[in-house]
Amino acid sequence: MNVEEYISSGIIEKYVMGLATGPERDEFEKACAQFPELAAARTAFEKQIERFALENAEQPPVGVKVRFLEVIGGEASHTAPSSNQPKIITMENAKSPSRSSGWLRFVAAASVLLLVVAAWYAYRSRTENNDLINSNTVLKTQLDSTHQILQQIIDETRFVKDPNTTVVNMVGTQVAPRSSANVYWDSASTNVFLVVKNMPKLPTDQQYQLWALIDGKPKDLGVFDADSSANDRVILKMKNTQKAQAFAITIEKRGGSPSPTLQKMQSLGKMIQSQ
Repeated sequence: MNVEEYISSGIIEKYVMGLATGPERDEFEKACAQFPELAAARTAFEKQIERFALENAEQPPVGVKVRFLEVIGGEASHTAPSSNQPKIITMENAKSPSRSSGWLRFVAAASVLLLVVAAWYAYRSRTENNDLINSNTVLKTQLDSTHQILQQIIDETRFVKDPNTTVVNMVGTQVAPRSSANVYWDSASTNVFLVVKNMPKLPTDQQYQLWALIDGKPKDLGVFDADSSANDRVILKMKNTQKAQAFAITIEKRGGSPSPTLQKMQSLGKMIQSQ
């Protein structure tokens, strides 16, 4: 078995995304056991899908958990009965004017102190409750964002599983023989997804650009960045197209070009049947 050709056929993506048939899965699993590089490529793609979801999911602020526990602990301490019960003072001479006036001053001072303490606790509780409400709002926003990313992955997986989706294997050209990618295209929905398998990282002023070739004329399907590491594979949503006889990838200036630079064509994939 030629392992490189087997990997370029798109079997790894089909297997990981659940597109492979039963016989294809059996054959792939046996091949993984026989060829370590194939198993490593499968693991790399699985980790990339997982990392893609994790990197796009916003993490909760570091202090949210600590703040939450502090608020709960503070509320518990506020409601707990105080162990410092006021002492009953027995007056030896209730008729003594000096002792009576001193006691009244003590009670007045204590009352003012209690009012101040009560006001401080009320302010602190209100502030902490507001902080907790704000933290919950942030967490809800982050959860919604994570849910949207997960839903996007589910929608993309459902798309590539659709029987109307065509897989176009793109191979390297003479100027870039090791470049490879797969295009997933549905002519009915016009959706186009790209899986980059081996594309060197470009200078910051350049980008890759995907083209659909229709009756000999190129149609721009969008630009993208890539890395030479197999761990950086990712599913990219490109521009839609209703027709295509082939797909090509060129290197253009950052932001894209209205026409392809044929001298810098990196990969080309032709449809088995004309659309």
